[in-house]
Amino acid sequence: MRIARVLGALVVTVALVGGCTGGEGQRQAPATGTTAPADGGVSGSGYADLVEQVEPSMVTVRAGEGGVGSGVVLRPDVVVTNQHVVADVEEVELVYADGTASGARVIATDEFTDLAVLRTERKNLPVPVYREQLPRQGDIAIAIGSPLGFQNSVTAGVVSGLNREIPGSATRGNRSLVDLIQTDASISPGSSGGALLDSRGRVVGINEAYIPPSAGAVSLGFAIPSSTVVDTAEELLRDGVATHAYLGASLGRLTPSIRDRLGIEAERGALVLGVEQGGPAAEAGLRRGDVIVGLGDTRVRNVEDVLSALRRSEPGQQRELEYLRDGQRQRTTVTIGERQG
Repeated sequence: MRIARVLGALVVTVALVGGCTGGEGQRQAPATGTTAPADGGVSGSGYADLVEQVEPSMVTVRAGEGGVGSGVVLRPDVVVTNQHVVADVEEVELVYADGTASGARVIATDEFTDLAVLRTERKNLPVPVYREQLPRQGDIAIAIGSPLGFQNSVTAGVVSGLNREIPGSATRGNRSLVDLIQTDASISPGSSGGALLDSRGRVVGINEAYIPPSAGAVSLGFAIPSSTVVDTAEELLRDGVATHAYLGASLGRLTPSIRDRLGIEAERGALVLGVEQGGPAAEAGLRRGDVIVGLGDTRVRNVEDVLSALRRSEPGQQRELEYLRDGQRQRTTVTIGERQG
């Protein structure tokens, strides 16, 4: 009961989907001639050197009648953006940092993750580094996009939270935007599809949405984690559709302070903040307050390990789930669910 009361203050209702976060380190989208990350963070010129380095990898997306958004180079001839930026159009115009423009074709979209991949007429575009590891709460966050058409505008802030869900998103179009990075770096209409960067210029996310001041919010923006972006985009390029292995559990980091507050003995693992009613985790008997320490053949040390195991799983597969409850190690079998955008 003590665990349930404390978790009630911590829980953010999300439904984990394979590919939402990554493991440690960084990776580059398959490409030649990538843009290397900056060597350091802020300098005497602020973030000017960093922005100058990554700006050629950022584009403005013009779709339909007056529609404007942003995009980031994924391959030398591929740009990734939000699905809602391109909507139902098949062709868009891309404006580059040097002022030139070219056409691009919408190859495929995924409504669940709100991602789309575009094949560009212009080739040999510089590819930035996509960071696979989730940023930490409090890390510097730099957003680049084209709010209201102001091309490659830069705002800066911090990572305000992780594993977020936009309030009410589950009721819009029957999709749920989950496991997002929250930031106070300003995001405005037209910023969608742009890059959220860390202090070294690595892409940590693709800007997704913001909650406007009219809703009583101040600097509440959200981005899709970069490992979700790369995994989903590569699947879209390969298969034309993205399928998401789905667990149906909200997971949080098992920090020393949480271990002390909850009296949890486990040193490593993924803390279950909640389970979705009727989801795979609930059907397997998982409860709030459990600590996942194993999924299939993966030894779970953190949330990223769970999601890494999900990315290697196929919907419908059964996986052994090992967890701690009240200090006792237990095992169950979970049937991996499926979500498709």
